[in-house]
Amino acid sequence: MADAGEGLAHPGPEILDAVVRHLESAWPLEGCGVVLRQGARGPWRCRPLRNALAARDAYAFDPAEWLGVLREADARGEHLMWVFHSHVSGDGDAGFSREDRRQAAPGGEPLLPGVSYLVMALRHGRVTARRLFRWEGKDFQPVEIP
Repeated sequence: MADAGEGLAHPGPEILDAVVRHLESAWPLEGCGVVLRQGARGPWRCRPLRNALAARDAYAFDPAEWLGVLREADARGEHLMWVFHSHVSGDGDAGFSREDRRQAAPGGEPLLPGVSYLVMALRHGRVTARRLFRWEGKDFQPVEIP
């Protein structure tokens, strides 16, 4: 997992572009995936995942696929930096919803300490807003994305 300072680092635009492409291709369903980084200063990698729920208002990683990603990342010396997903229904908000918080911090503690969450809102199949959230204190707070 990432250490406290690494979650504030940001990948280059090519990684964000890969996230956007995946989320737009998943529309009208929610898309999801992770962003990994090799070591403290190594390259970043976008790893799209299938939304096992195939839903417009929720996502979940397929357990077998998720285990494969974790094994692959371990073999490559990568660690998890961001979990990403889209919001495709409602008013196009890229906020961290109550359900997002419940899934990311069951029992009030982060499930993946040091990992940030990127939410992108889509309207008519195109990303219209994005926000990154990081656990600070007792809740997820928005942090800057260049």
